[in-house]
Amino acid sequence: MTPSLSRRHFALALPSALLTAGCAAPHQGTGRPGDPVVLTLLSHYASGELKEALQGPVDEWNALHDRVRVRTKAVEFTDLLTTFMVRQAAGQGTDILHPYCLWNGQLVRAGVLRPAPPEHAEEIGRAYGAAAVGSSSVGGKVYGYPTEMQTYALYYNRRLLREAGVDGPPRTWPELEEAAYRTARQDRYGNTLVQGFGLSTFDDSTTVGQTLALLNAAGGRFVSADGRSTAIDSPAGRAVFDLERRLVDRGASAPGVNVYQAFASGQVAMVISAGWWTTNLKALMGTAYQEVGVAPVPLPESDGRRATLSTGFMLGVNTASEHPREAWEFLRWLNADKVRGATRMSALQASVGSLTGRADDMRTLLGAGGDPNLHPFLDALAYAVPEPNVPGAQQAKSLLRKNIEALWTGQQTVDEALRSTRRQVDQEVSRSW
Repeated sequence: MTPSLSRRHFALALPSALLTAGCAAPHQGTGRPGDPVVLTLLSHYASGELKEALQGPVDEWNALHDRVRVRTKAVEFTDLLTTFMVRQAAGQGTDILHPYCLWNGQLVRAGVLRPAPPEHAEEIGRAYGAAAVGSSSVGGKVYGYPTEMQTYALYYNRRLLREAGVDGPPRTWPELEEAAYRTARQDRYGNTLVQGFGLSTFDDSTTVGQTLALLNAAGGRFVSADGRSTAIDSPAGRAVFDLERRLVDRGASAPGVNVYQAFASGQVAMVISAGWWTTNLKALMGTAYQEVGVAPVPLPESDGRRATLSTGFMLGVNTASEHPREAWEFLRWLNADKVRGATRMSALQASVGSLTGRADDMRTLLGAGGDPNLHPFLDALAYAVPEPNVPGAQQAKSLLRKNIEALWTGQQTVDEALRSTRRQVDQEVSRSW
């Protein structure tokens, strides 16, 4: 998806309306002659190129299938989880859901998602990378076909690095710090003109996303393997918090700045973010985009093992669907059948500047003529770590963001931020089981 910035905001509110593709509301057919089964698909592809990109293969399916038709419904991303839960409670759940994988544990616990049948689970496990499969699984069970996968990497401004005498993007944290301090600039009143490294409280994608990308690169994890406690109060977590606090204290980072606008304006030298941003930057920067490069997330030490964060979405089937077999067949057609060397879902994502977890598809689609800045995100599919999707994951992420922001703004020390995060997140994830 060329995911718009609004899709990266995580405040949840009751939806004001549902947008329905097509002229009439879907009718749940009985399957009798003349009365086809009609499946409804609820996603956040509510407008613009995302809506059009999804509607293309849906129209293709409907043109080829008389007995099973698909109708799309959409809400804005900020309304999506609430809509799933409210519709389910009201007995109005749609057949096919397109959730953010962070929510999968909550949706499974609420009885909303149906486990994938064995043949579909086998197809998913065989065709997708480990991070994509992990994002779409809860408790070892696969619940859907991964769609968009976002990995995190280091965006950098070649011009700003060059002007500061920095020879290429940093590969280690010491190099990252040195480049950040050398590129940062303030005016004579101490106001930030250029951030060396863009820490930002603007949204989860920058506040939490890049912190977890650095944490994974350091060999740490946010949530323990069993999903019942946080693991961030560790040497790796401390190292990340120490790094970020130094960058703020020494003036290389200004968390109050909207990093999306500032980087596009040449006021940020480096920032860690997800691959969806590339298309937005092209549109915002015009010819200046040629100064943008992308490199893997730096490691604490040069001999470290690469790791980063991945986030994703998936398509799954509602437990309340009266036509699960037909729903899974449509999802297989959309996500597993290949046309000209790639699945329809991979082609859909590539058309809007995004990736799926099918690395073979993406290499075919990107080819030699694609944006070279997308290739580091594609490479990262092989070593990315999915964000945890335990039942309390959304609230745990919000709590982590709150404590990171308190650290950056000087309201908490590193020790206080680690202890507070551990206490609050442990309480949340243990309560959610």
